[in-house]
Amino acid sequence: MESRAGVSKQDIREQIWDYMESENLADFPRPVHHRIPNFKGSYLACQNIKDLEVFARAQEVKVDPDKPLEGVRLLAMQSKKTLLVPTPRLRTGLFNRITPPPGATKDMLRKCATSQGVRDYSTPVGLDSRALVDLVVVGSVAVSEKGWRIGKGEGYADLEYAMMVSMGAVSQGTPVVTIVHDCQVVDIPEALLEDHDLTVDYILTPTRVITTQCERPKPTGIRWSKISCEMMGKIPILRSLRYREKQAGKDVTLQDEHRHLLETRSQQTAPLSTVRRPWDPPQLELGAVRGEDVPSNTVYVGNLPWDTRVSELKRALRELGAAPLRLTWQGPRHRAFLHYQDPAAAQQAISCLQGLCLGTNTLKVALARQQRASDLVGGRAGEPHPDHYRPSDL
Repeated sequence: MESRAGVSKQDIREQIWDYMESENLADFPRPVHHRIPNFKGSYLACQNIKDLEVFARAQEVKVDPDKPLEGVRLLAMQSKKTLLVPTPRLRTGLFNRITPPPGATKDMLRKCATSQGVRDYSTPVGLDSRALVDLVVVGSVAVSEKGWRIGKGEGYADLEYAMMVSMGAVSQGTPVVTIVHDCQVVDIPEALLEDHDLTVDYILTPTRVITTQCERPKPTGIRWSKISCEMMGKIPILRSLRYREKQAGKDVTLQDEHRHLLETRSQQTAPLSTVRRPWDPPQLELGAVRGEDVPSNTVYVGNLPWDTRVSELKRALRELGAAPLRLTWQGPRHRAFLHYQDPAAAQQAISCLQGLCLGTNTLKVALARQQRASDLVGGRAGEPHPDHYRPSDL
C-alpha cells in the first residue's frame, strides 16, 4: 500500500484499518480499528524471528501483549528465554515476567503466550529488578522500510521504551522488531515523526524480513513535557520514575505545568503554606446567584490516614504538579479540600491525583462544590462537599 501525500498519522491508521477489513486480511479480534491489528498469517510472520541473529543471542526479550505477537511470545518461551510483557496500559507497573509451570507442554506454553496466559502466569517486575532487555518486539499499525513506525495512537509503546531507558533496561543499541502484514509496510512522511517516536530495526511480515538500517535515534528517556497530569494519574509507575529523576536533578516539568504555574502565581492570594482551618471556611465568589452552585474550583481529598501530616499531603501535591492556591486541612476528619484558580485547574488536579496513596490508604478524590447560596442561612456557610460522595463517606 502507498500512503497519500499530505496525510496525518491518523489518516494512515484509518487507511490501514479500512484496507485490512475490506480485503478480509484482518483476524480476531475484529474489527481491527483502534487496535494493533491482528492479521491472517501473523504466526507465519512471527516464525521469521528465528532467522534473526539478534533473537538467537537474546536472553531477555520484551514482547508487547498484542494478539499478532502471540507467536513470538511462544517462541521466546520455547527457546527458554526470559519473557517480559508490559502490563495493559501500564496500570500496575511496567512489565511482568511470564513464568510457565515446570515441565510445561507445548500446549501449556501456547496458553501462556495468550493474553489470558499472560495474566495467569506472570509476576511483576519492579523498578529495582535490574532487568536488562536484549530484544524489544512491538506491534504496529503502520511501518516504513526506513524503520519509522506508527502505533494505534495512544503512545504506550513509545512510553514503555522511554521508561525502560530511564530504568537502564535498554540502550540505543537494543534492537527493536515489529511484526506486521505486508500491507502495513507503507511510506511514512518524515515530517510526521517526533522525537519521542520509537523506530524499528527489523520488520517481519509473512513474506519478508526487512532490515531497516534506521539511523534515526530512539527515545533517550521519558520526555516529561509530553506527559500530562491525566497520564500521571493513570500510570502509578510514572510517579515513581518521576520522583527518582527529580531526585537525580533532572527536569521533570509536566505538560502545561509551566503555564499552570504562571497562572497560579499571577493570581495567588496566599502561599501554599497558609493552611485554612475548618473554622475558616472558603468564601463564596462574588456574583454567586441565590440558589445556584458556586463554580467548582475545589477538590475533595478523603480517606487520609489518621496519622497523616499536612506537610506530607502538600509534598505529594507538589510532586504531582497539583499544588493548589490554598488548602483547607481537616485531618481529624480524614479529609482536606484543595482550592484552585478555576474549575479547569481543579479538573486537571483530579486527573493528577487519581490512584494517589498515602501510607496504605488510596485517597478518594472528587470535585467538590460549595453549598447553594440558599443553604447559607443557619451556619457552615460555603463549606465544600464532594459531588460524588454521600455524607457517610466524609
